[in-house]
Amino acid sequence: MSRIGKAPITVPAGVTVQFADNKVSVKGPKGQLTKEFRPEIAFKQEGDSITVLRKSEDRMVRSLHGLSRTLLANMVKGVSVGFDKTLEIVGVGYRASMDGKKLVMQLGYSHSVEIDAPEGITIAVGKGNVITVSGADKQAVGDMSSFIRGKRPPEVYKGKGVKYQGEYIRRKAGKAAGKKK
Repeated sequence: MSRIGKAPITVPAGVTVQFADNKVSVKGPKGQLTKEFRPEIAFKQEGDSITVLRKSEDRMVRSLHGLSRTLLANMVKGVSVGFDKTLEIVGVGYRASMDGKKLVMQLGYSHSVEIDAPEGITIAVGKGNVITVSGADKQAVGDMSSFIRGKRPPEVYKGKGVKYQGEYIRRKAGKAAGKKK
């Protein structure tokens, strides 16, 4: 049996979880998330804990067991605590600012890059060109962070670009390093 799949999910106070056939709706202080799971997966709620069960021992159903438990746990955590990712802009002249709900970045192009925040995602720019993307849906936060990073990924020679906080950029030596005298 899946070690991840059989771990119970603790539902914090202020979060309600509703099951209707294969649809699971989780509501909390940070918002509401709804997801449809495969029919081979069942859920059992006892008090403030939820257990994910599988209806058969097929290989595919066993592989969905841990995934379904993790997705549901992320939904519960998202509506109670929320998720956030932090990005850093590195480079001379590279900067970011907010124009209402729109992120405006100068990334060395001839034009500024403008990104609208989708529904349920909050973007904030802090001091020192630090961008924080936050929201209740873990996948949406990761997708938006990846989209922002993709506008100017860090390059390996000077390290300029948009990178995740704590991301290590493996640097390459330039042309001068390989030159012989």
